[in-house]
Amino acid sequence: MTGKQELARFLRGRREQLVPADVGLPGEPSRRTLGLRREEVAELAHMSVDYYARLEQARGPRPSPRILDALTGVFRLTPAERGHMFRLAGTEATPLAAPVRTVRPHVTALLRRIPDTAAIVTDALCDVIAANASASAVFGRDYGARPNLARRRFLGSTMESSGAEEFAHILVARLRRSTDRYPHDPALARLLAELRAGSEEFTQIWDTGPVHAPGHRSKTLIHPEAGPLRVNCDVLTVPDDDQQVVFVTADPGSPSERALRQLVSAGRDFSAR
Repeated sequence: MTGKQELARFLRGRREQLVPADVGLPGEPSRRTLGLRREEVAELAHMSVDYYARLEQARGPRPSPRILDALTGVFRLTPAERGHMFRLAGTEATPLAAPVRTVRPHVTALLRRIPDTAAIVTDALCDVIAANASASAVFGRDYGARPNLARRRFLGSTMESSGAEEFAHILVARLRRSTDRYPHDPALARLLAELRAGSEEFTQIWDTGPVHAPGHRSKTLIHPEAGPLRVNCDVLTVPDDDQQVVFVTADPGSPSERALRQLVSAGRDFSAR
């Protein structure tokens, strides 16, 4: 099967998976078409019906990045699906406009199902875009207001930690990766300018080009109320959205685990008042 044929099959499959309501179009009780019509896709993507039909019939020319990005929006493709479509088209993928800043429902549900574990979700800018009640109890109530971890680490007061230097390198490495993926995102540009202007440490680390992969790390947090807490930080990546879920736990039966449980319990009591 040729690249054109594979692209045609991919486009047909995505079109047939959608219904009018998915893209804001009114439904029709007597509708017989499986999924969207070609005419509807063409209109939403701002291209001629003939051009789109030729793409689905493997008769069209190599589509431009503009055409493929338009189809990405119509079909609501994930970054992974978008990259796959560009490869099928034999076209170099353009940088993504901006990172995903919403959390998928199943990830939010995961945070609710582990109430005794402090868990947060961060996006490609290191913004905390979701946190459960336990995370707010352990790290501070502003975690519910979507703080930025890089700003907290380099520009503001943050909880002392035995791994503060390593954490700084991890944050910078992630932001460097984000500049490669989202070179035109204004929010990322503003964040980097703010960090460079306000932190010599950030600039120095940035210039070294650090590389860090998410994984398991242990550190000691100095909590203002509970004192030293020896915790484990484990990261689950959400590749399609360029997000990370961070779980903070303590070894079972340890003094730190008991202290974490007390903090979480106190946080629940506070919320119930």
